[in-house]
Amino acid sequence: MSDRPLSAYPRVRPRRNRRSPAVRALVQEHRLSAADLILPAFVHDGPGGPEPISSMPGTVRHSRASLLEHAALAHSLGIPALAIFPKVSDDRKSVDGREAWNDDGLVPEMVRALKRELPELLVITDVALDPYSSLGQDGVVADGVILNEATIDALVQQAACHARAGADMVAPSDMMDGRIGRIRDHLDAKGYHQTGILAYSAKFASVFYGPFRDALDSAPRGGADKKTYQMDPANSDEALHEVRLDLDEGADMVMVKPGLPYLDVLHRVKATFQRPTAVYQVSGEYAMLKAAAQHGWLDERAAVLESLLAFKRAGADAILTYFAIEAARWLQEGGA
Repeated sequence: MSDRPLSAYPRVRPRRNRRSPAVRALVQEHRLSAADLILPAFVHDGPGGPEPISSMPGTVRHSRASLLEHAALAHSLGIPALAIFPKVSDDRKSVDGREAWNDDGLVPEMVRALKRELPELLVITDVALDPYSSLGQDGVVADGVILNEATIDALVQQAACHARAGADMVAPSDMMDGRIGRIRDHLDAKGYHQTGILAYSAKFASVFYGPFRDALDSAPRGGADKKTYQMDPANSDEALHEVRLDLDEGADMVMVKPGLPYLDVLHRVKATFQRPTAVYQVSGEYAMLKAAAQHGWLDERAAVLESLLAFKRAGADAILTYFAIEAARWLQEGGA
């Protein structure tokens, strides 16, 4: 026994709530589960099977057969949703990106196959022109300028194409002004009242998209500067303005992209609007974690789960992550 007087001991001891795994679990404020995850999946329209992506170790461009297998695994692990991103061949690309609304194109084909084989899996499609643009731009280009209204006309057709194929949710990632309202009105007019819209509302002009552009061969080839439509990384008040506009126009969920460098924006969006909010742990974030783990500088499992938990703590309802399958397995094993 110590001879210190009782007054020398602190009454409040936060460490008491950390003293054992059971106590820590009882007072844990945020929890991560497979149900929080959305799996982004790359698909290609070439012959053969999966194609490795050198800048994203462990990630591939899927063929139809391998996509169905990959999606079935994700679904079996409790991951509720998959987002499709296409790499289309150069002969299908054009300045106006018209392949984006081809009913027999790569994305509609994959959507139909997924909904036929895994009807309970939520299928989300990217609505933007960059995979189909010969210039690698998210919109229609004329004289070095992205044409806002012409681009929206194209995006409306693309969204309707995906809805016809059976997509549960379309996700405009282009950052054109007014596109959510136009897409919502068109889908409703065509009877697709149940097709949801996940709006990339706060998408920043980020260097962290580099490996993604490798995966889709969609790097800008001229025509315009993406900074004229994607947001300045210095601005967070503007992000709230963009989110408010998209919600007013009918977005069902909003997105912050990238993830970890923008946790402050994610937190502000969720705290301000209290609406379903997603975050995208983008390709550059994935590549950095993979590289550090491969060099033995980080414990991959611990680092990934900590980063995903950070998104939950900041307010995310859903997390797009290329680690979705690995994370779901780790969580089953008692990961976070």
